[in-house]
Amino acid sequence: MKQKALFLDRDGIINIDHGYVCRQEGFEFSDGIFELVKHFSDAGYLIFVVTNQSGIGRGYYTEEDFVKLSSWMVRVFQHHGIKISQVYHCPHLPDAGCRCRKPAPGMIEEAAKAYDIDLSASWMIGDKQSDIDLAHNAGIGRSIAIAQGNIKNATFSFDSVAQCSKHLPSIT
Repeated sequence: MKQKALFLDRDGIINIDHGYVCRQEGFEFSDGIFELVKHFSDAGYLIFVVTNQSGIGRGYYTEEDFVKLSSWMVRVFQHHGIKISQVYHCPHLPDAGCRCRKPAPGMIEEAAKAYDIDLSASWMIGDKQSDIDLAHNAGIGRSIAIAQGNIKNATFSFDSVAQCSKHLPSIT
């Protein structure tokens, strides 16, 4: 039986986007993120992070820095009773033409194959148009845009993670 999944962008969703966050000291969790993700986790969704990390390709930080920060982030979620199944990332520059950089579906395709995911029964939450475009490109059933700007084609839109978290029972 196929699994349903929640795919989360990192910077701007899981944490406040301070620009090329690569160390614990600069990582600030978004208000409401644990409640939001716990809602999906308790409903039987596998949880994945899918994030563009061009800071690696730009030389701002290393792959090792990213892995270390991701491991810490996963442990914090575990402390809140949430299992992150996997963190997928694209380390390439925006013009690299790779299949893994959002909105290309490479990271989602890799997760769907590895975990037997029913993408039509899954969700994507992001703060950029490329996140919502990724959902459409990969065949993810529903999407949530968290942004104060205009993001098109999202199933739902909220100004903040905390606002989204408060409305989850009525939309899921």
